[in-house]
Amino acid sequence: MDETRRTTQPPEPGATARGSGHAPRSARFAEAVRQAVAEGLLGETRPLAGFLDADGVRRSVSSLREAFATEPCLRVLHTFAAKAASLIPVLRLLADCGMGCEVSGPGELRLAFEAGFPPERIVLDSPAKTRDELRLALALGVAVNADSFGEVRRIEELRSPGSPSVLGLRVNPQVGGGSIDAMSTATATSKFGVALRDPGAREQVVRTFAERPWLTRLHAHVGSQGCSLELMAAGIAETYRLAEEINGALGTRRVTGIDIGGGLPVNFDDDEVRPAFSEYVAALRTAAPGLLDGRYDLVTEFGRSLLAKNGFIGARVEYTKDAGGRRIALTHAGAQIATRTVLVPDAWPLRIGAFDQEGRPRSGPQMVQDVAGPCCFAGDVVARARELPELREGDFVVLYDTGAYYFSTPWSYNSLPRPAVYGFAGESGALRFAPVRDAQTLDSVAAESGLHHVDALTGLVGDR
Repeated sequence: MDETRRTTQPPEPGATARGSGHAPRSARFAEAVRQAVAEGLLGETRPLAGFLDADGVRRSVSSLREAFATEPCLRVLHTFAAKAASLIPVLRLLADCGMGCEVSGPGELRLAFEAGFPPERIVLDSPAKTRDELRLALALGVAVNADSFGEVRRIEELRSPGSPSVLGLRVNPQVGGGSIDAMSTATATSKFGVALRDPGAREQVVRTFAERPWLTRLHAHVGSQGCSLELMAAGIAETYRLAEEINGALGTRRVTGIDIGGGLPVNFDDDEVRPAFSEYVAALRTAAPGLLDGRYDLVTEFGRSLLAKNGFIGARVEYTKDAGGRRIALTHAGAQIATRTVLVPDAWPLRIGAFDQEGRPRSGPQMVQDVAGPCCFAGDVVARARELPELREGDFVVLYDTGAYYFSTPWSYNSLPRPAVYGFAGESGALRFAPVRDAQTLDSVAAESGLHHVDALTGLVGDR
């Protein structure tokens, strides 16, 4: 487990740090856009790219560790939810920061190993693990949270007595949902975990731990975006009370650890980082004081809250047009990279920045404009009726707060190639860039679309 205590607390990323020399995020990102255009990372032949501030990521991790380090006896393994940025160099950076990794399938498990996370710092979660996945995890010594009683029985069949894997059971405290249904995982009918308030479920959990001494951890995750700190803390408090109940019924400390998940929501309205990790710890302390007294090892699984505000997407304006009295800027950033924002715009609105052809912030009178993407359906619009300085052909738009999920999890709609991703670090005026993922080539697009089997179906027809 990590020792989370530190002697100083770095500034929250996004705000101007008093006396720290860190520029506000908006100014730092503006400088990154200018340099990216000057160095040819964004331009006519490279009209779309993602960017991640490596220094900002390190500060976010430090803020997380410091928040939990206020509890002197607490031991915490902080893991990063790989789904939030499934890019090996990003995962390597987080491993270098002392994080563990939470994975949700064989692909993410492979990425975690390639990034250098040791098995004992990896946690496997998923509601539909196969026997092969479980065999591999148990052989490697990766921690596993079973999602159901059926999976507990499957693990019992597969595990060897000497397996070093820490094994737990995910429960659903059924405390309700937040404002975004799809992000709420503790509703009455959630597909995740054992539903604790269903008749007989709580008693069955206690029996399951009583009959299996190798089960030593409880896991719960209430949700993420759209969930309040109070709702999240209530779910974790219910899980803590269950751990106390199990240990009391068995007369021993069978449950030694609680995985409290992640899910801290992100402020998409402005540059400020809110809520802070320290506010979440305060909410936990209020809801379940005993959780933080050191009797239980904790695991966290934060993702979006560590990366979202440390990244942005830059896209070239290919054309502008007017329709129905509205200016429309047609860019290369659409549903293929801002999927949630395009499909569920009210839940996932993004701030937009306007930059000129040299990558400098646009100024001038504001006008109402739509910022649309390249995908071939009418709803492919990332921002509607926004007041921005007039955008022109060859300008650039920036989609802020997109360091998690957006550029790392693209959608292959219209067979649009995946964009390049770059990391940057250093002081403003002298930022250094490094490739994180190369732009996808058209050869790769064709290969993924079955190029090597081009005659497979016509061959079937010819065989008749």
